[in-house]
Amino acid sequence: MPPPFPSLDIPAPVRRVARHAVAAGLTPLVPVPFVDDHVLRRVREDMVRSLLAERGLSAPARTVRVLAGLHPREGSRLQQFAGKAALLSVRLVWRKSYRRLITALWLKDCVDMASLCLHHGYLLHYALERGDLPAHALSTQDAARRVQTAIHAACAELDARPLNQALRRLWSGSHLVSEALSEALAHFQGAPLRPHLDDSGEETSLAERLAAVLWEKRGYFLTLESLYTKHLNSP
Repeated sequence: MPPPFPSLDIPAPVRRVARHAVAAGLTPLVPVPFVDDHVLRRVREDMVRSLLAERGLSAPARTVRVLAGLHPREGSRLQQFAGKAALLSVRLVWRKSYRRLITALWLKDCVDMASLCLHHGYLLHYALERGDLPAHALSTQDAARRVQTAIHAACAELDARPLNQALRRLWSGSHLVSEALSEALAHFQGAPLRPHLDDSGEETSLAERLAAVLWEKRGYFLTLESLYTKHLNSP
């Protein structure tokens, strides 16, 4: 396991977002069609609820779903199933290069999902800190849609490659990700799914390292905050 980051005064909400980002970044390694998307949706909705609860807030399920947003892999169920099934064809045609190719694709998907959850979670925390989602506004979806639209616009405008490179290094060096990836590949090669061991320590370590990277890149997130504010205030 990589050595831990030195202790930093990282705010609790940032640590909480990092934990959910780690969980989101592991969901592509669920090698069962549709189940991975279901788990990812649950992770993002749980993150929304935890950030609201931290401020003594709660919201109806529909408002939570709006704030959790969609993710790039959400399309038709047929398309999602076809994507998973295509991996089997790749194994049959390019058996020798299969593992290397799929590992690269899966790792990119992990980083993409973690990055998306991290950006959206951080900006949702910022929106709550600003008071953009007061208790009375959570009973309907109007304010949630306005905040979510500004979050999407801010994320689309800022180049996330520098942060994603840091995420890729963390994921590539993680024992937890390596073990999960090996199990997913074994399942596609015909092995039964094994029960997961208790990886809470590994997951916590990865989340702490991610929170430290996030906190060290405060300048990047200050820019993200300013873009969110700009888009929220735009007519």
